[in-house]
Amino acid sequence: MMDQTDDIQDLLDRLRQGDQRALAELFSRHRERLGRMVDFRLDDRLRGRVAASDVLQEAYIDALKRLPHYQADPSMPFFLWLRWVTVQRLIEVHRQHLGAQARDAGREVSIDRGGGPAASSVRMVELIGDLTSPSQAAQRAETMGQLQQALEGLDPIDREVLALRHFEELSNHETAAVLGIQPAAASKRYVRALERLREALAGLTNFDGEQP
Repeated sequence: MMDQTDDIQDLLDRLRQGDQRALAELFSRHRERLGRMVDFRLDDRLRGRVAASDVLQEAYIDALKRLPHYQADPSMPFFLWLRWVTVQRLIEVHRQHLGAQARDAGREVSIDRGGGPAASSVRMVELIGDLTSPSQAAQRAETMGQLQQALEGLDPIDREVLALRHFEELSNHETAAVLGIQPAAASKRYVRALERLREALAGLTNFDGEQP
């Protein structure tokens, strides 16, 4: 989903003309997607201590300050710029609360033109588990552990492609822009990651409720 709808384009035009109220409206339009990203990538140790809404509030202030720089060189779609600003705020939150214990996500795969909290295979499995009832989740406990192993066995950038496409619900073009690769390469990685995940899960029991 790129910045192409008429109403979004109207807000972007107003923003270029100096109407800063348009920034608040644009941020509000994208708030759900940004909040989903923050919740997904927030370190587990901070859950209950840091609210996604607080991160978003600080990110909006950051966006207001950084807006002139973006307007001088709008090198990415506006939503992806807002996401980048929010990622930078999330990194700072991790540093403030965890210090040297903060995960160095950039050590595995450089994303967001400077790194960001990497997709956690544990969090991905948790979200998959949330889609089942408590009884089903209990029955699938062993399978979820195997799923986590399968995710951790993927190339980090392939795991990021799955995270961006499925958990953040970014389009292929948005995913490519975030990772700094061509859309065709992002698409190939996505297909490859799905295939490798299917292969890893092929021998598992209880994943779909049946023996393979």
